[in-house]
Amino acid sequence: QVQLVESGGGLVQAGGSLRLSCVASGSITSIATMGWYRQAPGKQRELVATMPSAGSTDFADSVKGRFTISRDNAKNTVYLQMHSLKPEDTAVYYCHARVTNWSLRTNNYWGQGTQVTVSS
Repeated sequence: QVQLVESGGGLVQAGGSLRLSCVASGSITSIATMGWYRQAPGKQRELVATMPSAGSTDFADSVKGRFTISRDNAKNTVYLQMHSLKPEDTAVYYCHARVTNWSLRTNNYWGQGTQVTVSS
């Protein structure tokens, strides 16, 4: 069993900053990729940023230059630092991890989501 727990969402004014955190725990052997997706009301879930264990990060065009992603592999934690937030960034943000468990099976896991609301 693998769990992802997010924290750090909230209400912020346009132009402000927030940092999201996500901790993975459970029967983890390794984590290939960790990242963040978001879903606004009436829209499909979309990629925000991903970070593999090795290699380059990937960002949605809409957040490039404003958001950064980082990982602490020793803590199985991924962070999303968001700056210059805009009302259109308002969404539920979901943590994602591609995890190989103790049985050496690889699956995708999702957190429960954390609300980010940006007021104009």
